[in-house]
Amino acid sequence: MSRIVKFGEDVAGYDIPVLNEREIRAAAGLLFLMMFIAIATAICKGNFLLLKYAIAIFLPDMLIRVFISPRYSPSLILGRLIVRNQVPEYVGAPQKRWAWIIGVILAVTMFILVNVMNTYSPISGLICLACLIFLFFETAFGICLGCKMYGLVYREKARYCPGEVCELRARQEIQQTSRAQVLIVFGLLAYVVLVAVLFNDAFAMRSHALFG
Repeated sequence: MSRIVKFGEDVAGYDIPVLNEREIRAAAGLLFLMMFIAIATAICKGNFLLLKYAIAIFLPDMLIRVFISPRYSPSLILGRLIVRNQVPEYVGAPQKRWAWIIGVILAVTMFILVNVMNTYSPISGLICLACLIFLFFETAFGICLGCKMYGLVYREKARYCPGEVCELRARQEIQQTSRAQVLIVFGLLAYVVLVAVLFNDAFAMRSHALFG
């Protein structure tokens, strides 16, 4: 039984259980895509059917990760298959478990509000937004927002973080950002504002078919 119910894997060279960050990011991408499509459908069409199915899939996936083992999470299994040819990047399991406990809380709340009570409200909307933000940061940037709270709760430093961000190291030259690069980003933001001011009415016009 202990071989089934276990959080993290024992890997030589690591003195705490670890997980493969690459398959975690792949799984987060799959869940993000599912939740984004479901939420967009609910917002644009007022149809909550896809969202209810998405929540019904998301909840057991989180429960399996936290209370049984990430090894048996369907999304992580798919993630493992997707990145099976990539070299594993090991991260500490304790902080991931804390992050996924937050996911369980969000998923349970959503399941009760949307699936059981059959309601929608600003509360469920904010929870959906939080889920998307958590998943997007994980899959796009490799940043586990829930893991950031681990040190605040347990008052101990997380170990084996993605990209070795837990270790204080000087940035390499390729990681440094110049003032010119920062100005380019602000220039893009100014450009977006300018386009919105000048062309918003034209962009708001209904598009018509090119042929016919």
